[in-house]
Amino acid sequence: MMSFRVLSRCGVSLLFLAFLAGCSTGVERMKCKLSPSSCMYEGSYEEGEEEFAEQEAKDLNKAQSRKVRRQSKSL
Repeated sequence: MMSFRVLSRCGVSLLFLAFLAGCSTGVERMKCKLSPSSCMYEGSYEEGEEEFAEQEAKDLNKAQSRKVRRQSKSL
């Protein structure tokens, strides 16, 4: 009987901590949605990181353009 109580308390504690962790990330997301500039990283790039980011942005833009074209053709 004692072990059930201990397990129950631990379980409730873990659920509460998980809930708090979820809330904190939700708050951060909301702050970024309301003020995107407050979430921008302004540090320096590591070696090769800037080129990677630029290439990734180009690839994402191309993919989005193809998607928009496909959607407009289907209308």
